[in-house]
Amino acid sequence: MTPEAENLLRRAIELAATARQTGNPPFGSLLAGPDGTVIAEDHNTSITDNDISAHPELKLAKWAAANLDPATAAQTTMYTSCQPCSMCAGAIDRAGLARVVYALSGEQLNALKPSGGFPAVDQEGPALYDEARAVVDGYYT
Repeated sequence: MTPEAENLLRRAIELAATARQTGNPPFGSLLAGPDGTVIAEDHNTSITDNDISAHPELKLAKWAAANLDPATAAQTTMYTSCQPCSMCAGAIDRAGLARVVYALSGEQLNALKPSGGFPAVDQEGPALYDEARAVVDGYYT
């Protein structure tokens, strides 16, 4: 990792500290454009906004999708204090961002939690394939 990348990751950690100081879970993220310049940054506000989706990674992915053209997004890197959860990873992918650099892995984060992390949600499926397929078929072509 380059010294510049380490500095950007340290800024994401600073944003995580800001989130914690404001009563929110300690997560922070930023977007660095193709030249390495910070173009947007945010921290978790899920408690103060009373919004379970107010993760900084999701907020920045939404910002990127609304404000960056696809070519720029494809050259933009997200630096974040912790590995994005599945909700945020999906948004990052949909926003077309090039890559993510994170400090703590999800596994390392869960090891710091007394409960060991959130329990997995039971899922059941697939089911009703023909019916579900009918509304999707042809959309992506």
